[in-house]
Amino acid sequence: MEIGILMAEEFNADTQAVLGPYLGLFAQLLEGHDFMFRQWNVEHMDFPDSPHEADGWLITGSSAGAYDDLPWIAPLEGLIRSIQASNRPLVGICFGHQIIAQALGGRVEKFTGGWCVGRHDYEIGGRTMPLNAWHQDQVVTLPPGARRLGASPFCENAVLAYGDSILTYQPHPEFEAETVAYFTESLKGGSVPDAVLEAARATLAEPTEGPEIGRAIAAHFLRNRG
Repeated sequence: MEIGILMAEEFNADTQAVLGPYLGLFAQLLEGHDFMFRQWNVEHMDFPDSPHEADGWLITGSSAGAYDDLPWIAPLEGLIRSIQASNRPLVGICFGHQIIAQALGGRVEKFTGGWCVGRHDYEIGGRTMPLNAWHQDQVVTLPPGARRLGASPFCENAVLAYGDSILTYQPHPEFEAETVAYFTESLKGGSVPDAVLEAARATLAEPTEGPEIGRAIAAHFLRNRG
């Protein structure tokens, strides 16, 4: 099964020297299911011709906002609606979670409560699941037909589903401790307060359930393969 990765941002050269390309995090998250991966760099206006070019789709995280006036946002929203109409499985992570909600009639805003970084507990399917996160924007209004599957004290609309074919997560299941450690160090002095970064670093040794979410995403793809 071929998964099309819609890259809303690629790691810069310094980050790739440490973590490798962003696609590699998703390949690791979804390993063991014989998936093949093909990427389109949508932030550089590189788009597939149709939703039928892959059996399933995944939209990555990004430092961009879904509401930003960028030339690739509207075409990506159009592609999202085309994928939904095709009934091919679609997964959104962080920015992907937000842009899918916006494309389908929801609203995304910068959260006044600040940043969510590092390990946080989410209630998903009746379970408490610790996952790594990195965001300030949130889905504040659900699109028509969206179902809330998970939430946290910081983020009410943390996991959403649309019909059987679309599944989205606000946290980053692909971020392991190494990833969070790198970003909390390399992004010091930036838009995220250093105190928030230090609090995230303090939880690096504690396990998360990213691999379990990876298995759920893989099952979603396999169950709805195009």
